[in-house]
Amino acid sequence: MGNDPEPTEPAIDDPSGDQTDNPAPSNPDLSNSDPSNPDLSNPGAAASTPVRLQRVLANAGFGSRRICDDIIAAGRVTVNSKVAILGQRVDPATDAIAVDDVAVAVRPGLVYYLLNKPAGVVTTASDTHSRPTVLDNLPSEPRVFPVGRLDMETEGVLIITNDGDLAHRLTHPSYGVSKSYTANLASSPSPGDLRLLREGIQLEDGMTAPAKVSLLSPDVLRITIHEGRNRIVRRMCEHIGCKVLRLVRHRFGPLTAGKLAPGEWRDLTIQEVRSLERAAAESAPRKPQSSDKSN
Repeated sequence: MGNDPEPTEPAIDDPSGDQTDNPAPSNPDLSNSDPSNPDLSNPGAAASTPVRLQRVLANAGFGSRRICDDIIAAGRVTVNSKVAILGQRVDPATDAIAVDDVAVAVRPGLVYYLLNKPAGVVTTASDTHSRPTVLDNLPSEPRVFPVGRLDMETEGVLIITNDGDLAHRLTHPSYGVSKSYTANLASSPSPGDLRLLREGIQLEDGMTAPAKVSLLSPDVLRITIHEGRNRIVRRMCEHIGCKVLRLVRHRFGPLTAGKLAPGEWRDLTIQEVRSLERAAAESAPRKPQSSDKSN
């Protein structure tokens, strides 16, 4: 089970293995794996029996019900953007719940997997060329989709889920959740090359955002970016004259592959899902604050 990112061109049917970091686009073979598909992005959306809010929060990992009561009483919880009250009942399938302005995944049926994507595997649910896919060794139910993409030869951390809301926040350009890569290069970049990567490079599809860059050895580059354009890491390196021989995404937001071998996967813990939610919230575009100009 294995990973690496970038957007726009469907890596599904691209033999060159272009790298993509956006949510997998919908296609005839993956209609139920599209985050915009209501059946997948909101599993269990049919109304269910309302339950007490503190029970929902306790099940989401916020502590005992007594602790959750304290969180609610402190005004830290909102339901559908309104401050919650003690004793309030909610419908986990339809209500939007947040703690400290961070969305909380409470809908029934949501699953979250972390895959250490190996090279030679495509980031899609099925492949017209009969190549192995990132979902081949995962449970067949519920239907899931990859959060962003890694090209065929890129390895590393890949999140797979059926939570379309979280997937959108983790991959949409306006949020800018960080992704870190290790690139083995065919040649060593100069100090000037590193400065270009840090300051931004003019590519054919526009200027890149400043990247965090360091050399682990003369020909091994560590780079952290906040955007997910098609094959952007490879193209940035090619622009400075350094061909990428191997590319591994070792971190997506706060998560790493840890001890997972290439091709292995595991379920995310409640705490890890919450860390992804926090990363998305911290990277969210800031709402303009209204200023009182009256004297």
